[in-house]
Amino acid sequence: MVSLIIWLVLGFLAGYIAKMILPGTDGGGVIMTTFVGIIGAVVGGFIGTLVGYPMVSSFNNIGGSLPSFISSVIGAIVVLLVFRAINGLRL
Repeated sequence: MVSLIIWLVLGFLAGYIAKMILPGTDGGGVIMTTFVGIIGAVVGGFIGTLVGYPMVSSFNNIGGSLPSFISSVIGAIVVLLVFRAINGLRL
């Protein structure tokens, strides 16, 4: 249960930072920000693994997960850009 809460909080933070780096009128509020951050963590972990930085799969060791959090933010930025591109195509 604690691990789920930590994932939600870190997902929200990653999504929030991504939205601060790429401001826009995405809407969705806290739920969408958290969703973007959590999906971004998965994408960031995949990208990190591809470039040779294996990511922490559990946040039990919070102090050692800074590279994982940074990759989550990068992944959230990628997810946000894809989300905006898809929504742009619908207009």
